[in-house]
Amino acid sequence: MYTRKWSRPAAEDGVGRSDFVAEHGLWDERQRAAAAEIEAHLGEVDLIRLVFGDPHGLARSKTLTVEAFRAALRGGMDYSPGPFLFDTGHAVAVDFLSNPGVDVPELLGAGNFVVVPDPVTFQLLPGGEARTAWVIGEEYLPDGRPHPLSSRHVLRKVIAAYAAQECTPVLGLEVEWYLTRRLEGPVGNAGNGFGLQGEAPRVAAMNPGYQFNSDNAFASVAAFAHPLSALLRQLGLPLRSMEHESGPGQIETTFAPMHALDTADAMLLFRTLVKQRAAQGGYHATFMSLPRVDGFDPSGWHVHQSVVDTRTGRNLFAPDDPAAAPLSAAGLAYAEGLLRRARELCLLSVPTVNGHRRLGSGFSLSPTRIGWSPEDRTAMVRVVGAGGSRHLENRTGEPCANPYLALAAQLFAGLEGMNSDSLVPRPALGPDAAGAETLPGSLDESLSAFRQGSPADLLGTPLARCLAKLKQSELDRFRTWAEKEQPPEGEVTEWEQREYFEAF
Repeated sequence: MYTRKWSRPAAEDGVGRSDFVAEHGLWDERQRAAAAEIEAHLGEVDLIRLVFGDPHGLARSKTLTVEAFRAALRGGMDYSPGPFLFDTGHAVAVDFLSNPGVDVPELLGAGNFVVVPDPVTFQLLPGGEARTAWVIGEEYLPDGRPHPLSSRHVLRKVIAAYAAQECTPVLGLEVEWYLTRRLEGPVGNAGNGFGLQGEAPRVAAMNPGYQFNSDNAFASVAAFAHPLSALLRQLGLPLRSMEHESGPGQIETTFAPMHALDTADAMLLFRTLVKQRAAQGGYHATFMSLPRVDGFDPSGWHVHQSVVDTRTGRNLFAPDDPAAAPLSAAGLAYAEGLLRRARELCLLSVPTVNGHRRLGSGFSLSPTRIGWSPEDRTAMVRVVGAGGSRHLENRTGEPCANPYLALAAQLFAGLEGMNSDSLVPRPALGPDAAGAETLPGSLDESLSAFRQGSPADLLGTPLARCLAKLKQSELDRFRTWAEKEQPPEGEVTEWEQREYFEAF
């Protein structure tokens, strides 16, 4: 059969620049080797999803043909700045028409930025009619500078600070989330728009819940969980365990320790694929902390963390004499760093109206007190493990937080503690300790602490200002709705369900 030969210009439309990577020296030797390997096997792929995490930690992507990706691999791909401008409900929170107000003049007029694939993150996604690959990109300005609003670049800078001191952070993921069964109904577009989220999906619980770690309860979600575990292993993710938590259809998933950037990338991929595969199977998965569904318990995201001496491989948190102290001096200093920055950086681990509900006094196993303890789940930081596996568990986060920013915040605060000559580590909290400072109990309180602190030390001024604008927009829209609807005090609202249940 005759096929028309469509004429094309030499340049690939939408590509940042033909030799953007080499011109600006963006890759190291490992990335260059990975790119060469990818190019040699692109004939085995049909489509490539070029992804980056927006400030909310949501995956934004373009799906490219092999021909387009071949050019974008070294030239980058042009993207609209929309993901930097919209809050969680897709309301425009950063004014790109007159004055963005975040010290990024390139946003004025909504001009493009460039996403460059990180070749070491390239991987095939199992299943599907088209052979599809996933690759994470990093954001750059057209002149080759790292984009000031890029969260992955923030984490890279923190990791580099550890490397300069010849040590490496090691992180483990422990993530709670909900699997529900989707019911027939509209897709949620009625009344939807910019800052006006439509009706959330109608769902049914998978089981009654409240039989913690019940094998029977896990069996009720196994039709989805078992294929999911196989998928995660196929992708090379170090899956460690899956178990049924307390809530109806609430699943906890843990991963073995990884290096920091791999941990954040894994969280982005894990959350995205869980939601997509659930939708394909007639389910609905959510990482929203406390959905508005009868009998649901809040979900948390616990980050396990330690620091290893790169030269010796020794865990710097392990005490010489465990009977005398649960942590080494370095471990105590790191923990104190976490505690000192806890309130001002809480916004990066608990970024939503809904997530702060978990930090209230009504949930006994949620962390409320800023302190550490060897065995107290109401404290923010818990000491876990023995010997060379001794590490800290920060129990603050909600599962939908931006993984790059949440992890960067903790690593930044911990390293600051380790490097400080003036921080005096506080003693462990007892179960009945009175007077301990508490974590912010609302998005309003968290945003105030963020603004009153110095988050630009970590984020840089542009991203700190941008996040404040995004969160203020979200908070203002919630307040406007609440003033009109007058919802019952302490109850998860319909606004929260519309805002977060589908998106996260």
